[in-house]
Order: sequence, then structure tokens, then C-alpha cells
Amino acid sequence: MTAAAVPSLSGIAAAHFPVEIAIEIQPENTENFIDLSEHDTITVAVTQSEFVNNDGDSETFDPTERAVRYRFGSRLALEGGEGARPVDDGEIRESDGDAADGQSSLVLTFPVDEMGLDGGEETAWLYWERDESGEHGYAGFDSVRVYRGHPRGSGLIEQLQRLLGGETASSSD
Repeated sequence: MTAAAVPSLSGIAAAHFPVEIAIEIQPENTENFIDLSEHDTITVAVTQSEFVNNDGDSETFDPTERAVRYRFGSRLALEGGEGARPVDDGEIRESDGDAADGQSSLVLTFPVDEMGLDGGEETAWLYWERDESGEHGYAGFDSVRVYRGHPRGSGLIEQLQRLLGGETASSSD
């Protein structure tokens, strides 16, 4: 009885969003850095993916042919029914000549302040909602480095530079 009640208490259950969508966060940025202090929006490319559905049939998810019903952000925010919605219907980009699959992708732009990210996340998620209820669909995720201000490590370098700079200035006095 407890196991059956848990999904209804936690909002939209993750089981209703199996991981089937291929995404690339910031396709123009291989490092996938998101600076919560500097970025207003983030782009996410949704590419065609093939998988076996619950009925055992092969299915192709082509984002250029599906309704634009996406939410993006932290998994916790998405499972709670929240997350950022795209600012528009996105842009269809044809694959470049180097891509082996030759498939187009849908590139969506999401507002950072609605993603439910607080810094330190290592993955960000995209949910596609099958219908207006928002309770069923597909999910995808990609690795990401989220921070506020400077990425970890760069602050230490700047502090060391200030310290060395301060010592130099004080030694000349």
C-alpha cells in the first residue's frame, strides 16, 4: 500500500517520464557551464532518438514533428511539476555536413531563473510532455556544471593573484 501511494504524493512521478530523449545542453559550449549569475537563458538541442517503447515496438522521437511541450531544469523541480518552459517554439537546425545521422534538431531556449538550479548540479533534465496534463512523456539529461559567479577553482586562482599582488605592493613600501 505504501509503494502505491508514494508516486501520488511526490507530484509527477519519474516513472512517467522514461529516459528516451537525446539532448545536448548548450550545443555551442562543450563544457556545459551555466553561470546562474551571468546567464539569462540556456539553449538545449533535442535530437532525434530511437528506442523500444513499453509495447515492445521501435519508436522514433523526432522533436521537429512533436508539440513543443518541454520543461527543463533540475530533476527535483521537474518531478515537482515545475521547471523552465521554452521562451518560444524553438529553432529547427539542420545537421552539419559532419554529422553521421543527417538528422535535424530542435534548439530551445529556456530562462535560467525558472530552472530550479542552485549551483553544483552535475546534470540537468528535459521533460517532454505527451499531452496537456503534463503527467506522461519522455525525459533526457546531459551533464552540466552549474555555479554562481565563478566556476570552482577560478576563485582560488584569483585570491592567490590578489595575495601575491598585495605582497608585492607592500614590499615596495
